[in-house]
Amino acid sequence: MQKILSYLRRAIEDYHMIEEGDKIAVGLSGGKDSITLLYSLKALQRFYPKKFDVIAISVDPGFEFFNRAFLEHICIEVNIPLFCEESYIKEIVFDIRKEKNPCSLCANLRRGILNTAAIREGCNKIALGHNEEDVLETFLLNLFYTGSISTFAPVSFMDRSNMTLIRPLIYTPEKEIRRFIKKHHLEVMQKSCPMDGVSKREDMKQMIKNLQIDIPHVRANLYGAITRSNIKGWKKEVQA
Repeated sequence: MQKILSYLRRAIEDYHMIEEGDKIAVGLSGGKDSITLLYSLKALQRFYPKKFDVIAISVDPGFEFFNRAFLEHICIEVNIPLFCEESYIKEIVFDIRKEKNPCSLCANLRRGILNTAAIREGCNKIALGHNEEDVLETFLLNLFYTGSISTFAPVSFMDRSNMTLIRPLIYTPEKEIRRFIKKHHLEVMQKSCPMDGVSKREDMKQMIKNLQIDIPHVRANLYGAITRSNIKGWKKEVQA
């Protein structure tokens, strides 16, 4: 836990993700990243100088493998309230529209439901479990498929809902998350999306792995390019 917390706290402090009195909704999918985020924010809550509250919100997309009881068990163990939101995402994205590339629409629908639930529960921030690899994969996806030099921001403010998105795991390597899950014998939902392992994002993940064979520091180089660039939201604020 200490290693995860060191990555987590550095990201939080670099980008001022948490302020006194925040109420943060963790988007809990049941995967390794969101579970790690839930456990680590709960641990941080015990000693962080700025006091904040944490709840978990899960969106049931309608897939048969979604396991609400499993998520409830996790939240009972961590002692964090869970709010589970039902949806018609599967029906809309896969049955009606039959999207060939469903990830973007699915993510937008999930985000909208998560945002609505967070507002209802009095939250001012939503924490998402994107890790270091997600940053790099999104950067490459945008570069290759849209021709833009961009990735998601560590902190994003949504004007319409007055809600702030934070991503406290952006410095955390995926291998450290896997190690944390294994070390603490934590279970994860075995499959949270029918596109697991077959999406364009998975292609980017494999590309980075292949590049590392000839360029061992390729991940660090890509991440350095992002943090040194003028990509929106990635410039660190200087403490007053």
